[in-house]
Amino acid sequence: MNNERRQKQLIRWRLLLGQSAEQQLESYCQGGGIGLSEEEQVMDEALASLYDDTDVESGTPEARSAGLGRSAPRLAKWLGDIRTFFPEDVVSVIQNDAIERKGLKQLLFEPEVLGKVKPDIQMVGTLMSLKGKIPEKTKDTARMLVQMVVEELAKRLESDIRRAVTGALNRRQHTPLPSVSGMDWKRTIQRNLKHYDQERRKLIPEKFYFFDRARKSQEWTVILDIDQSGSMSDSVIWASVVGSIFASIPALRTRVVVFDTEVVDLTEQCANDPVDMLFGIQLGGGTDINKSVAYCEQFIEEPAKTIFILISDMCEGGNRAAFVRRMREMRESGVKTMGLLALSDGGEPYYDEGIAKALSRDGTPCFACTPQLLPGFVEGALKGADLYELAKRAGTKLV
Repeated sequence: MNNERRQKQLIRWRLLLGQSAEQQLESYCQGGGIGLSEEEQVMDEALASLYDDTDVESGTPEARSAGLGRSAPRLAKWLGDIRTFFPEDVVSVIQNDAIERKGLKQLLFEPEVLGKVKPDIQMVGTLMSLKGKIPEKTKDTARMLVQMVVEELAKRLESDIRRAVTGALNRRQHTPLPSVSGMDWKRTIQRNLKHYDQERRKLIPEKFYFFDRARKSQEWTVILDIDQSGSMSDSVIWASVVGSIFASIPALRTRVVVFDTEVVDLTEQCANDPVDMLFGIQLGGGTDINKSVAYCEQFIEEPAKTIFILISDMCEGGNRAAFVRRMREMRESGVKTMGLLALSDGGEPYYDEGIAKALSRDGTPCFACTPQLLPGFVEGALKGADLYELAKRAGTKLV
């Protein structure tokens, strides 16, 4: 290994392990020191303030639990430093470590600090859990941060969800009324292949087929029933974005309900502004899923044209037997039901395995779902596909 490559590796280890490891690392330099550039020194200070016993404000050693200092401008500089010298995915990790390890939640109430925070889904969850304590001077900044995250998540999903819904519904019916824009080219070609003229090498259709583009308003009902317990924060955020997209599609009648031990209907807020919906959610508390399912039943007018999506870890604190029975009866009536144990990009979710298995035996597939996979399941439900088979083909682990 050449000296330059060795020096780069030693610097990386020095930044990773901190100043306490410098003497040991220097022993590998054959008498030389580990010289950090000016930029690397700033990186080292930013990391040391969080992971070493160093105060970001004074630069002096202190108890690890003392935090990053009380100065909001100093903390804002620290947040700016980590965003300058580290990639976005690393910034998110460092930022959230700072909140969890150093107790910075109160400092997020300072506008100059919050303005430096990298907006991500974890930070939105933190702000949601603190929303009752956010002072007036910071509310506009907090709302702007949440808005940025919601818009970014919507960009990732909106086109796929719209394509899934319109793709499933536009091809359900044909009409004798001719329309060039509504031409079903695939069916027209398939049904007229026998009229292919070999000599002229042309297909001469005897009959044309057209899609019925006169869409019915609110043709299907989609109900999102969302568990707002603290462990479901990422799922709640994604679900609010999904709900707002559903609400903007004319063919769907969308209901958005959240619950803990009480049930709150946030349909109007979600349709108008998903940010308003998020600030209407109170993370934490107990869980009464049975009560929420009972509330949602009133919106089922045509079971065969209703999709019920329960987003919950299934940790029922209410009547477990009644909850399982309601879900079974809903499924037997013709409602397309699914239980999402998590709606997020995260890993293996925690959930009540007993209830999830009971629901699955009764015909409600239960699984963790990434946001990118959800449009496919919605399209499958609209088309009457077997959701269990869809989940298997998607590589989703079913309960």
